[in-house]
Amino acid sequence: MSDTSPTDLVAEVFESQRDRLRAVAHRMLGSHADAEDVVQEAWLRLSRQDAATIHNLTGWLTTVVSRISLDVLRARRTRPEAPYDDGLPECVVTLDDGPAPEDDVVLADSVGLALLVVLESLRPSERLAFVLHDLFAVPFAEIGQILGKSTDATKMLTSRARRKVRATERPTSVGREQREVVQAFLAAARDGDFAGLLRVLDPDVKLTVDTPAGVVVTLGATEVAAGAKLSSTAAVRGCAVLVNGLPGVLSWREDGTPLTLLAFTVADGRITEISAVVDPAKLALMDLPDPV
Repeated sequence: MSDTSPTDLVAEVFESQRDRLRAVAHRMLGSHADAEDVVQEAWLRLSRQDAATIHNLTGWLTTVVSRISLDVLRARRTRPEAPYDDGLPECVVTLDDGPAPEDDVVLADSVGLALLVVLESLRPSERLAFVLHDLFAVPFAEIGQILGKSTDATKMLTSRARRKVRATERPTSVGREQREVVQAFLAAARDGDFAGLLRVLDPDVKLTVDTPAGVVVTLGATEVAAGAKLSSTAAVRGCAVLVNGLPGVLSWREDGTPLTLLAFTVADGRITEISAVVDPAKLALMDLPDPV
């Protein structure tokens, strides 16, 4: 006869599901810290519940984690002034030595994190439906119960979310053409070649710079090129990196502290978006490669 108590059995099931629950919460919220908090709250709720009344413990845990995550997402929408993860998506930054077999795991992580950025464009209910169904294969009927919607309405919600994701999805690998476009941009910026910058910038390019004073957005090739010419005077060391799967550049001051992190989105041979982090405090919080 087993000496394992019902409480111990419930704890074992929870521990066996912990990684999956954390993954669900992370895809929902985009933050490892928030995901850990959600999973811990699910455990506290489970410990207060009579386990004998739960017919499907795995499904119950998925439902609880999803509902807590949904509440967190909705609370963020009502508090837009509150920074999400200090205004930065979680990043994977690695040296870009070109594609190699050993980079596969890192690239997979980068693609996953890039998807988190795309998911930010969805409404909370859309994000939950897409994450649970398309990423974790939860049936529509169960998702509908979480959202308080019919199965058919949940299918439509998921389909709409999927269309939005596909419309905003970024490239999932960096090819030679993307690298060449970025290198052409950097060379033109160093040389103060305004015409060269305009050749590689999309007319509607968007530059987003995260500074100590806040986020600054510049729109249009002419404006972005003018800024790039001005910034080319800084004497720093730099190297090619991948930022969440996108081609990028990381530069350092002479003392080895990070100065700027750039990430480029390239489509049809032109740069459509540039994201830059120049805030020293935020750069210090990121896991960056050592100076080369």
